[in-house]
Amino acid sequence: MKKVLVLVMVAFATSAFALNPGNYKAVYKLNNEPTFNALVRYLDVDNSQADQLKYVFELTENKMKSALKSDNETAVDNALLFNVGNAKYILSDSQYRKYLVVLNLSINNNNEELLTQK
Repeated sequence: MKKVLVLVMVAFATSAFALNPGNYKAVYKLNNEPTFNALVRYLDVDNSQADQLKYVFELTENKMKSALKSDNETAVDNALLFNVGNAKYILSDSQYRKYLVVLNLSINNNNEELLTQK
């Protein structure tokens, strides 16, 4: 049941895009220093997890830029799945659930300032 819920959340997150570059601002914002620091505080990650997340976010941004440049919807979805999958590996279950909530809210509300308001 837990795996089904995670797959539904991932499918929901990836279906929210429809290749509109404006919808991807939340993903790019993860590399923004104040946003990243707010996310680290909210998720209550240790230094090792923070370093790993920063690396994953940088790779995700590069993959996302490349996919959007080539207008490849599958590559965009794969970039987001790369991010979500690696975050799941890095974070504990409770941290990962919080991360998915933040990511989904950020994407679906198109609210770039969501994390920086904390």
